[in-house]
Amino acid sequence: MPTMPERIPADGEAATLIDRVDAEMVALSFVDNAGITRVKTVPATRLAHAARFGVGVSPCFETFGFDDLMTVGRYLGGPDGDLRLIPDLGALTELAGQPGWAWAPADKYTQDGTRFAACQRGFATRQVEAARQAGLRLSMAFETEWALGRAEDETCFTPAVHGPGYGIIRLGQVADYARELVRLLHRQGLTVEQFHPEYAASQLEISIAPTDPVSAADEAVLLRHTIRRLSEQYGWRATLAPCLSPGNAGSGAHLHLSVHDENGSLFADGTGPYGIQETGASFLAGVLRELPALVAVGAGNPASFLRLEPSRWAGIWQCWGRETREAALRFVTGVRGTERWAANAEVKCFDGTGNPYLVVGAVIAAGLAGVAEGLPLPNEITGDPATFAPENHVPRLPTDAAQAAEQLAASTVLAEAMGPELHDALLTVRRAEAERYRDSTPEELVAHTLWRF
Repeated sequence: MPTMPERIPADGEAATLIDRVDAEMVALSFVDNAGITRVKTVPATRLAHAARFGVGVSPCFETFGFDDLMTVGRYLGGPDGDLRLIPDLGALTELAGQPGWAWAPADKYTQDGTRFAACQRGFATRQVEAARQAGLRLSMAFETEWALGRAEDETCFTPAVHGPGYGIIRLGQVADYARELVRLLHRQGLTVEQFHPEYAASQLEISIAPTDPVSAADEAVLLRHTIRRLSEQYGWRATLAPCLSPGNAGSGAHLHLSVHDENGSLFADGTGPYGIQETGASFLAGVLRELPALVAVGAGNPASFLRLEPSRWAGIWQCWGRETREAALRFVTGVRGTERWAANAEVKCFDGTGNPYLVVGAVIAAGLAGVAEGLPLPNEITGDPATFAPENHVPRLPTDAAQAAEQLAASTVLAEAMGPELHDALLTVRRAEAERYRDSTPEELVAHTLWRF
């Protein structure tokens, strides 16, 4: 079997990387197009072999839905073929909350040693390189929201903790849990910036420090797994599903990003609004233009649209504004004069059903298209567009999974960036999920997705 030369460190380097962790088993993860983290595992004694020759995995996962039902697309799906999962030993991490185990994100290769065209992590890596070729560097981070339910509930959600949103009463009930979670994350190399009780029932939120886009997606996968494992140890069950109670606020996975060139941030020290430089404004304009299609990438599950409702700070409007939480693109100026709190933008419409590698890659692709075309950033909005007069109408983002899928189908920017295999596979999954759950009630959608994310 051929080796995978572009990803494999030399034998001595591999041994050094593997020796960093004390583990008997290693989980190799990848995230499919429905946003489900899938996994293969190997004994630690076989990790060096896995890094050189890969671990077999069927390409059928490229068209799995969140419900584990498979659809056949134009290029992918069905029983044929095989891929090789190659762990990224540079990201190998001992699982602090799962003794005896380590974890590494994996890239997908074909059996002849070439990168698989539809590898989601590979797509994110390509977009980072495209940005570098354009003289740009991005920093990204996901905000993660989740809710804690009673562990014994299988088909419904009963809040495990109570108290006002953002309230110290709720914090008191999770204080030990929060302290332990932060400790575990720090042991795994993640830097926690903030933790707090959130607005929805039994909901919590944690913010991780920004890093490069691929690492930000890796850290999102690791963070979510750590949250689930620790919750189980406390007798709770964690869910990142976008909606637990139709008609009420849900959980998101907002993406924060900043763009830099060789001289520093493009969101500061410029002549545009709030100091945004011309290239930074064009990047944001590109993201803003592609938002209808980006919804299918980062919040395209049928249940996502139970969260994407007006006046809930879910970011359902195709607009931007400074600290405007109803806008899908929120600009954060931060505290001037300190690099730590540099200006950044937040994409608010995403949730935990999106593949984080596709999210970061697609946002970069959209922004780079805006830069290449020199797109101007439109005027900002303030307030809640749901209350605007008709003459001040702001476009709303897709309101169901089928609409979002068709926006993805129409996006030439994302189709070109992803390539035909990945774009079609993602579109196949989103269309299939939309069709299967087209007639489901909100309560049925909640039940279907409750413990899948």
